[in-house]
Amino acid sequence: MILPVRKLALIINPVAGGGRPARALPDVQAALTAKGLEHRFEYTKSLEHARALALEAVGNGEVAVAFGGDGLIGAVAGAVKHTDAIVGILPGGRGNDLCRALGIPRKPVAACAVLASGPVRELDLGEAGERTFAGIASCGFDSVVNEIANDTRVVRGSPVYALALVRALPRWQSAAFEVMIDNGVPRRFTGYSVAAANSKQFGGGMLLAPNASLTDGLLDVVIIEDMAKLRFLALAPTVFRGRHIRKRGVDVVRGREVHISASEPFTLYADGEAIAELPVTIRVLPGAVRMIVPA
Repeated sequence: MILPVRKLALIINPVAGGGRPARALPDVQAALTAKGLEHRFEYTKSLEHARALALEAVGNGEVAVAFGGDGLIGAVAGAVKHTDAIVGILPGGRGNDLCRALGIPRKPVAACAVLASGPVRELDLGEAGERTFAGIASCGFDSVVNEIANDTRVVRGSPVYALALVRALPRWQSAAFEVMIDNGVPRRFTGYSVAAANSKQFGGGMLLAPNASLTDGLLDVVIIEDMAKLRFLALAPTVFRGRHIRKRGVDVVRGREVHISASEPFTLYADGEAIAELPVTIRVLPGAVRMIVPA
């Protein structure tokens, strides 16, 4: 099948990944031109600005290409959800976890080939309040880790999350959570965190929900209950291979909607961005966005 020629609008976060998209832009433009792809670009000033640029792009009949981190992807995808618009991805963030999950090359120039010839698939999104996300929304200990990671400037790339975890753990105090899935019986426990996973991974390759799917219309809700800090620290490396879900104190339950409340005023983070405050209801939006993926 011959694909129609795609016109692209690159929506670029110039400060993502320590400025990686801006540095890579000339080579990306050369690669797109070599593949015969008409394109233009605009720099974002904020996620709200990115949403506006996405709507402008699809109004012009262009593919809205998020060139930045996972937070930018969630914003662009959310702006055009439940429409016929097409979204593309060029990796430019610290973790690039959605690219990892979809098999998109993590080097921007290599990812241009996907924009040129990749098929379009309908993928699920997550939603919390009025904010959408593509990957994983989590709270509790993860809230503290994200706050530290976002404030860290010395370390760049995915290692920042490991550093943030080590810095957050000594002062962490377990919190009381209440989780209700699909209006079922509330589950109350003391522990570390609750995550609603639309995709498999976050934090630069951590397979928090190794069996999560972007096309099944479900969220994988990952619960980590209370345990000694040394045991939690030993558990952390196993997340990179998804082996933590076999351990005592870790549970995964699937559902279309999850309501989370806690004894502490945690912020819900998704794809590295603060998107809501607890208590919060998170739901899946099945097949909400049409995205270019590898063949």
